[in-house]
Amino acid sequence: MYPIIRLTKELVVHRAAPALAVGETHVTHLICWPWDIDLWMELNNGRTLTIMDLGRVVLFRRMGVIGAMRRNRWAGTIAGASVRYRRRVRMFDRIEMKSRIIGWDARFTYAEQSLWRDGECCSHALLRMAITGGKGIVPSADLARELGLGEESPPLPDWVQAWADADAQRPWPPMADA
Repeated sequence: MYPIIRLTKELVVHRAAPALAVGETHVTHLICWPWDIDLWMELNNGRTLTIMDLGRVVLFRRMGVIGAMRRNRWAGTIAGASVRYRRRVRMFDRIEMKSRIIGWDARFTYAEQSLWRDGECCSHALLRMAITGGKGIVPSADLARELGLGEESPPLPDWVQAWADADAQRPWPPMADA
């Protein structure tokens, strides 16, 4: 089940938070509740991605992305993700989530999110996101213009560009019999 109550709480808590620019970090504080855990009594890997939605929604609101999406009748989607899980998050652990936009290319916007417990990074995600409209993917330059950012992205870090390049080599659709 999607955490609507948590999302509402985050939107209320951060309703007066100042606007953020590209590269600035939104910070969210959460607790790992019993419904977030798996059979090993730790934060479920799928739930981690769902919890990261909470940070992205507030980040997008603070950057003006949600307003732009509403004005243009656009929607957003995750087009790819790479997640590293390094430390366990257990039930009732208090976690800090950091979310920021790194930059964009012609079609996608790249973000990174991380979960921290007691100053130690537990997981880190690199996300490729797309804005979609009636004709498919909206060019990133259109979103950037709408947000008053100019069309040029800050340079993507080498590790982000390498991931995007490697993922572009993946066959699609994958082999059905594999």
